[in-house]
Amino acid sequence: MYDINYHQEELKDKTFLVTGGAGFIGSNLVEYLLKYGAGKVRVLDNFSTGSMRNLENFKDHPAFELIEGDIRNIEVCRTAVEGIDYVSHQAALGSVPRSINDPATSNDVNISGHLNMLLASRDAQVKRFVYAASSSTYGDHPELPKIEEKIGKPLSPYAVTKYVNELYAQVFSSTYNFHTIGLRYFNVFGPRQNPAGPYAAVIPLFIEAALKAVAPVINGDGETSRDFTFVENAVQANVKAMLLPELTNSTVLNIAYGERTTLNELWKRIAGVCEIDIQPVYREERKGDVKHSLAAIDKAASIINYQPHVSVLEGISISLQWYKEN
Repeated sequence: MYDINYHQEELKDKTFLVTGGAGFIGSNLVEYLLKYGAGKVRVLDNFSTGSMRNLENFKDHPAFELIEGDIRNIEVCRTAVEGIDYVSHQAALGSVPRSINDPATSNDVNISGHLNMLLASRDAQVKRFVYAASSSTYGDHPELPKIEEKIGKPLSPYAVTKYVNELYAQVFSSTYNFHTIGLRYFNVFGPRQNPAGPYAAVIPLFIEAALKAVAPVINGDGETSRDFTFVENAVQANVKAMLLPELTNSTVLNIAYGERTTLNELWKRIAGVCEIDIQPVYREERKGDVKHSLAAIDKAASIINYQPHVSVLEGISISLQWYKEN
């Protein structure tokens, strides 16, 4: 992974904080920053969903630091941003079903924690604050592809929390002149994504099923479609957003590949790579799920020169190899 070096010279001597850095996207970002010479990469994580295993390869790196703490504690957030130039705020409780089962905790982590990180970063005068937004913000808006300025009503507590993140970002921009970039992720997948637990994402579940040669479970008829995005593309977006030299207001950007794949097509691709012929098991659709998702990525291309280099099929092949080895 990370064959393309976007910013080696620009990373030198710069300091970064990655909240949720023991998680899936966060740890891939940490890997990139350390590999390409960042002066310091500090991780803040409470390990509620992240794993120390994701950080094992970095713990002895001289530029790596770890703070075990919770973004719901403002003093922890203030400590974490001390001496930091750039913040990538990835810490959150993901999953629509999780938020439906426990909306209060999703609210505390995703909204109160986000506000704490904004406050701490504003007060520390960090150069750039980039945060994980979500395509769930589009809610019931039917238009495809999804365009940043057109959203509908949220369909889950999780979607509410991610939309509130964007509202706070806008208010911090207009009120405090603290400008941020929200990255609306579209179904990011890749190495280190956990297939275990009740809230696992579909691609690691499908890969696990394929490697075990068992039938995957699909919610609905399998014609639900998503804009699946390999994690290296999301890492690229974070780095480019953090290093954007000038920002005059807060903005949100779709981070996706720009291609729609149904769940049935996804399973066929994974099964094809694994050379197996097994039919899925279908069950009822989940509450709160959007039926179709496809992103317009023109705005991200224009503002941060976002160019997703890894296709869905390439990403599946890389991911399969990683899961085989791990």
